[in-house]
Amino acid sequence: MRVTENNGQYSKIDKNTIFKGSISAKTDIRIDGTVEGDVNTTGKVIFGKEAKVMGTVLCGNADIEGTFDGELTVSGILNLKTGSNVKGKVRIQKLIVESGATFNANCSMHSAEEGVKKLKNTNEKEGKAEPMANIL
Repeated sequence: MRVTENNGQYSKIDKNTIFKGSISAKTDIRIDGTVEGDVNTTGKVIFGKEAKVMGTVLCGNADIEGTFDGELTVSGILNLKTGSNVKGKVRIQKLIVESGATFNANCSMHSAEEGVKKLKNTNEKEGKAEPMANIL
């Protein structure tokens, strides 16, 4: 598996934080608080136990332990942990669901190439034509 190198850096939204707006990053993002809006990263998005995310998320991989409601596009693997609650529209390459996870979503699966293309196209629309994560 080849991914963009971020030298262990990541962005974090703490559990006592409420964020409304758009987040765009090239690193992993950990969310323990509340996010209302768009999240776009070539890295991994991690939703902690207390995370509540409502909006649109586009990422390379995702681990969800908290709550998500909206549109989620993952070019690689979506991992739903025990206690997670996912609703909305989900587009993924691979899905891992642990016992105790709640998954009430309209789900479609895509190939690795389609997922990388979706991330690349989204960033080009934003004027960021830099290389994206390659999940191959």
